[in-house]
Amino acid sequence: MAEDVKGIPEGASVVIPRLFCRDVAAEIDFCEKTFGAIERVRRPGPDGTVAHALLMIGPAMIMIEAEWPGLTSHAPKLDGSSPVVIYVYVEDVDTVIGRAVAAGAKILLPVQNQFWGDRTGRIIDPSGHVWTISTRIEETSSVEREERWSKIAKD
Repeated sequence: MAEDVKGIPEGASVVIPRLFCRDVAAEIDFCEKTFGAIERVRRPGPDGTVAHALLMIGPAMIMIEAEWPGLTSHAPKLDGSSPVVIYVYVEDVDTVIGRAVAAGAKILLPVQNQFWGDRTGRIIDPSGHVWTISTRIEETSSVEREERWSKIAKD
């Protein structure tokens, strides 16, 4: 490795989720409309359709990828069963969930206040990816969280 090359590229997120989709352009559109994502890179596949994109959601990077023959990564089922849920903090969860639904998402869990101090909702986007969207509404101590969880667990 050359001395002047950094192992982690300048400005890159250390962890970058890669979402595999049947329609990369549609997922880019969803992320732009819902989260105000900024597209940094777009690459076409052999057939001319979008095969790869790098987006910024706030300071975080996310890659959108097409399915490729021979690779085992596939787009999720459209039933909400994805084993991965992307947790995104936003300034106003209610507004962002509204934009997500307008962009084709379905609500899996309605927006509600949580015992740990976040207001969250869960959606599935048109490509089948599951997102928990959250806004911090209250700073809580570990004691408060434990007391609240104990009450919930008893019910």
